[in-house]
Amino acid sequence: MRPVRFGTDGWRAVIADGYTFENLNRVSQAAARWIQQSGISENGVVIGYDCRFLSREFARHSAEVFAAMEIPVRIATSVTPTPAVSWAAKKFDAVGIVITASHNPPEYNGFKIKAPFGGSASPEQIAEVEEELSRVTEPVAVTPYKSCLKMGVIRELDLAADYLELLAEGLDLEKIRKSGLRIAHNPMFGSGMGVIRQLLGEQVSEMNHYRDPLFGGCPPEPIEKNLAEFPEFVTGTGSDLGIANDGDADRIAMVDEKGQFVDSHRILSLLVKYLFTKKGLNGSVVKTFSTSDMLNRQAKAYGLPLVVTPIGFKYIAEHIITGDVLAGGEESGGLAVKGHIPERDGIYIGLLIAEMVVAEGKPLSILVQELFDEFGPHEYYRSDILTEERKKVAMIRYCTQQKLKEISGVRVTAWDTTDGIKHLMEDGSWLLVRPSGTEPVLRIYAEASNVAHARKLVEQVCSRVDDPGILEV
Repeated sequence: MRPVRFGTDGWRAVIADGYTFENLNRVSQAAARWIQQSGISENGVVIGYDCRFLSREFARHSAEVFAAMEIPVRIATSVTPTPAVSWAAKKFDAVGIVITASHNPPEYNGFKIKAPFGGSASPEQIAEVEEELSRVTEPVAVTPYKSCLKMGVIRELDLAADYLELLAEGLDLEKIRKSGLRIAHNPMFGSGMGVIRQLLGEQVSEMNHYRDPLFGGCPPEPIEKNLAEFPEFVTGTGSDLGIANDGDADRIAMVDEKGQFVDSHRILSLLVKYLFTKKGLNGSVVKTFSTSDMLNRQAKAYGLPLVVTPIGFKYIAEHIITGDVLAGGEESGGLAVKGHIPERDGIYIGLLIAEMVVAEGKPLSILVQELFDEFGPHEYYRSDILTEERKKVAMIRYCTQQKLKEISGVRVTAWDTTDGIKHLMEDGSWLLVRPSGTEPVLRIYAEASNVAHARKLVEQVCSRVDDPGILEV
């Protein structure tokens, strides 16, 4: 039996390898014991699931386990975006469970835990679940799902419909409708399919909006290389902007009216500016370690506190629930703002940007350019390298020992090991080397004043992963 480990956002593993019904039984047992031991909620769990292979069946088996452990269960009747489960956890003061592997390749599935406040469980809470998991020795016997429904120990809910109502309440959809703004939506074959069109009707053009457990042969992660056809779709449909979401719809990337990619860094910066200057809201700006330094300049200019966390939205969520946060986000597209649930919500964020475009009366491309005009150019580049474990470990060791003193002809002046190893360069650029917490991948990120420089920094370090000299250090 393969070991079960929680990463930066839950447990993920390859289906039929580490992700089996037996291991899911054990993880669900551990979560049930944690609920009972911690007293975190007397209202049980709310379970949702994504479009992946066997996700509904996995979700129903997890529900059977919770019912066997005498934990009350509410479960979605259909595929549901992860933010809908987070909202339901808050509504019912329950623990949210989502069967999803988010943006991982199609062979993966996963198990996310949401706390009753409506956001990701904290690192301390996840550690408690892991501690309970160490005590689980065998699967628990369960009663079949349909029998549990008849007995009333499992109840089904239309969480997707409730989520639509939440979005309608929190956004000025009427203003968007009246403006005639055209939106292209790419849910990447994931659980966000159909949601924006249900809210705005014919103003929305959709691509990749049906269930495909193989995600069209591409991981459902909204990064530029995975969205090669989306810009042409946006311009071809005459859309004013495009919204792309990951497999469980909690992450986002965008495309402007010219077909130019707008990453999460720029989206978060746009949100901070809109909420502060146009909506009159205040609070701290919270970003993860790999997110743009443009936010540093914005926070200083607006007189807002800036908080930098390790990578993982659960760290941002901690600040949202304990403090006054205007906006928070991570490089991978998970963003949250004041006035909504303390959770990533790629659909809500995309529609909030649409609301902003209408309110400002300017195209998205112009609004992005105004950011650069005000706070200077910030260009980002990232590469994910699938590599051998020994090479990944060797590169991390090499960087930790501060062996990289010059990259692409630019001197490294300092190192920051908050999460991975960030190399701070004398020209103001930076490069971060970090192992993935959920995949056999080494992630290398950089930010510089132009994309060519950022790319060159990343490519030079990528080229050294197979260097025998590094393996021998």
